[in-house]
Amino acid sequence: MRVKMIELKDIKKKYQVGAAELWALNGISLKIDQGAFVAFRGPSGSGKTTLLNIIGLLDIPTGGDYYLDGENVGRGNHKQRASYRMKYLGFIFQTFNLIPELTVYENVEIPLLIVGERPAVRRKKVMRIVEEVGLERHLKHRPNQLSGGQMQRVAIARALVKNPPVVIADEPTANLDTKTGREIVELMKRLNKEYGTTYLFATHDDNITGYMDTILHITDGEIVDSAVGF
Repeated sequence: MRVKMIELKDIKKKYQVGAAELWALNGISLKIDQGAFVAFRGPSGSGKTTLLNIIGLLDIPTGGDYYLDGENVGRGNHKQRASYRMKYLGFIFQTFNLIPELTVYENVEIPLLIVGERPAVRRKKVMRIVEEVGLERHLKHRPNQLSGGQMQRVAIARALVKNPPVVIADEPTANLDTKTGREIVELMKRLNKEYGTTYLFATHDDNITGYMDTILHITDGEIVDSAVGF
């Protein structure tokens, strides 16, 4: 399954803070094609994480429409949104979000357990993606036995194990040193080309933006500039 296009039309998001209204997004419209490798950049509070949360169906827009393959998914009920997330999306976070009591294998396996894959199918898929990210020798290790780069590789494997068409990566290199951060993004770029997966980043990291196909700059909830990566 692939997503031919993500399309946002005039997406707005308002938060109520006491008596005040805070507009985090002020009418974002954009189209992202299948297989894109895109970074959203901007200062803290610019709206980039809010935008990723809406694309990731973790938040609901105040106004506007969000389409995946022509289907308006942004305003579904809780059950529908959970179903869309399970079908279309994988997530990579800056804090890794691994379960400390589980091994590498068990952490990667979680999305397949949620969708009810049979044990033999689960094992085949887990082993394939763990080998892709270079952690086949660490299957029985727990997160506290891994380096930061290895933990982020586990998070990447977990995001990709169900082969989602879209992966959302919120500051995935923020807790990594420069060399490891570059290695992680190079890995994601390779997997992007290999699987045709669309990657959407929020990042402050100047060291990784050169890997992007497109960089979209957000200020005060609006896209103010776009650039082609190197």
